[in-house]
Amino acid sequence: MDELKAKIHKAQSEGDIASLYVLEAQAHELFDDETLMAYYANILDLALERLTNALENLDRLDMNEVQDFATLRALYEYAIEHYSAGSATDASALFEVIGGLSEDEAFNEAMKIHRSACDAKIPFDTFIEEYVDMDAVQEGGKFYIGVFTKSVE
Repeated sequence: MDELKAKIHKAQSEGDIASLYVLEAQAHELFDDETLMAYYANILDLALERLTNALENLDRLDMNEVQDFATLRALYEYAIEHYSAGSATDASALFEVIGGLSEDEAFNEAMKIHRSACDAKIPFDTFIEEYVDMDAVQEGGKFYIGVFTKSVE
């Protein structure tokens, strides 16, 4: 466990979100729930820092760059967490920001649909059940929901 903690501290000190995701499975095996929550909080803190820097510098994130990819993943997971917890307004704002932050058009379009669902006050479970093709999402291997069965009106 000490070796894992050393790797985590190194990744954190370097702002290396991607390495933290690589260590995720080991963290799940060894850490209790409280430690895991702190682990994910650290990933989110790093992602929010990168978000702030990107916004200040008017940069867009490139899905082909590993740290940008990991940053978008962390921010997307944070937005989904808000949406699934019933905070549709907060989730909508997050989807808008990350959709405008990415250079990837497919991701941006998917974030528009997520945002529309939040703005239409469609509960998360309903969104998943009625609007998302989960089989295609899982087969697609992306970290985000990007295949839909119908549009949000």
